[in-house]
This record gives sequence, structure tokens and C-alpha cells, in this order.
Amino acid sequence: MAENSLNILIGVTGSVAAIKLPVLIKSLLDIKAKYVFKINVICTEHAKHFINENELTSFSYHLYDDASEWKSWQGRGDPIIHIDLGKWADMMVIAPLDANTLAKISQGICDNLLTCTVRAWDMSKPLLFCPAMNTRMWEHPLTSKQIAVLQEWGHEEIPPIDKKLMCGDKGVGAMAEVETIVHRIRSLADKIYEDKKQNPT
Repeated sequence: MAENSLNILIGVTGSVAAIKLPVLIKSLLDIKAKYVFKINVICTEHAKHFINENELTSFSYHLYDDASEWKSWQGRGDPIIHIDLGKWADMMVIAPLDANTLAKISQGICDNLLTCTVRAWDMSKPLLFCPAMNTRMWEHPLTSKQIAVLQEWGHEEIPPIDKKLMCGDKGVGAMAEVETIVHRIRSLADKIYEDKKQNPT
């Protein structure tokens, strides 16, 4: 890794808030600091429904999906993407984290590239998650229990907000604003950068 770069892995799941991926990437790449972000993205199959790759063509990043994992491995010694991405990343942020993937992660299920990467995550590195779901799903008693599990492991929630949802309902469940997410990523990145300067490997 270049001395002035930080590697961020963005996970995107099947919530309509996935349409904000281009804004999130642009906001991170536009940050003026002593370091620059290198970005890789993992999307679930359902997230693809909301991602317009034409909106991402001007950005420097790489998009991985489930097929990427299987294409890369043909035999012993070949890359194992969910392990390699976890080693590469300085930080992971899942934005948005839908109810389905939240439930999977909290139970240790690893049935796609994203959940496998989280299951193999180095717990000494930051992992931020940004829930996004309908208010009725957000208020289900399982949701708070599952979030508590992730927090117990040391992962950090950026809570959803109260607004009019895409379906027309109003209430808590919309993903946090991109500005809020970027602010927290920047705070953690500053700390990671300073730690790397003081403890070069």
C-alpha cells in the first residue's frame, strides 16, 4: 500500500439506499487530506438492482460480486477474494445494510461474498454498518437484538434516520445521510493514518 493511501471496502446490500453509492464514492475520493482513499466495492446480487454502473464509470474503484469469488478460484493457490479483500482493507463500511443481511451477519451466515468477507473480518479493524429498511422492519424486536450482536463484536452502527421512505411511509429506517457516513469514515481514517505513520510496517 502506498504510504499516503488508505484502503476502504464498501459493502452494498439490497436496499434502495444503494442508489447513493456513487455519491458516497465521490465524497470519499473528493476528501482533501494527507492521504487518499483506494476503494473496492462488494455488492450483493440484490444490490445490483439499485446500482447503475454507468454512474460509476468516472470513479477509480473496483466492483466485486458473488461471481468474482468463483471466477478467481480454480485450484489451490488461487486468490480467495473474501480473504484477500479483508486483508487489503483498512476499514469496511456497509452502506446500506438491509434487514436480510443484518440478520445473516448476526447469525454468522456466510452465503455470499459480502457475508463471507464480514465473517472473516479482522476484528482489530473498524467495520461501520448503516442500517436501511422500512420502518416496520426497523421496529421489529429482532432488529435491535441483531444490531446489539454486531455492536458486541465491536462493529459500529451509524443509525438510520427519520424521513419519508421510498415506499411513501414516514418514519425511522432510512440510511443515514452520506455526509454523516463520510464524516465518521474520515474521523476513523485520520486515526488509522496517524497510527500507520507512528507504527510503519
